[in-house]
Amino acid sequence: MAPLMVAQDLHRHFGGLRAVDGASLSLQAGEIHALIGPNGAGKTTFVGLLSGRVPVQSGRIELAGEDITHLPAHQRVKKGIAYTFQITSVFPRLTVFDNVALAVQSAGAAGLDQQVATHLSRVGLADHEAMLAGSLSYGHQRLLELAMGLALRPRVLILDEPTQGLAASEIEGFKALVNGLAPDTTVLLIEHNMDVVMDLAHRITVLNFGQVLAVGTPQDIRQNRAVQDAYLGGHDAAD
Repeated sequence: MAPLMVAQDLHRHFGGLRAVDGASLSLQAGEIHALIGPNGAGKTTFVGLLSGRVPVQSGRIELAGEDITHLPAHQRVKKGIAYTFQITSVFPRLTVFDNVALAVQSAGAAGLDQQVATHLSRVGLADHEAMLAGSLSYGHQRLLELAMGLALRPRVLILDEPTQGLAASEIEGFKALVNGLAPDTTVLLIEHNMDVVMDLAHRITVLNFGQVLAVGTPQDIRQNRAVQDAYLGGHDAAD
């Protein structure tokens, strides 16, 4: 089956820094795909290229066979690509309800109140809808941002460090939520918590110095010596 999203030979340099240096990625419909690598490997720049927030210098990006390489970010959202940020991007002076309502309205979904209630319930924030978003803890702001992403009804949901700031109990709920998104939504997960990555990902792409070091199943990646040396710290497959 043809991939839902394909990025081929992407480049993005900032002066002498080759943040993304010929990296490629393919996402199958309905898969949970993790993007990992050391700090400075180019992960955030790479997903910026995919979402349209960072311009591509060379290479090609396709969504369902359509060339979207030079579409701006807001047009990619309309095509079905939602990106939650490494740093929260909620509207702090609006209520939790209103933050999600804006995303529901953007997606053109009917039954606004019910849609908002559904998405807040999915992320465990049903009891927080009247609170100002800025008064939430950092972890709850991340969950609110996830609800906003889900409200866009994306075909591809890009999650950048989604478990940062979450309590252990919230991480378990997050994993259950992401597992429940398949097969309707394709998830690209950028995550440093390797337990989360290994539990969730169907496939993993490893970046290092802006280039793809390895692609494979969690078991493949655990056993890859180059990945161990560059990122996993030499842990063997039993760790």
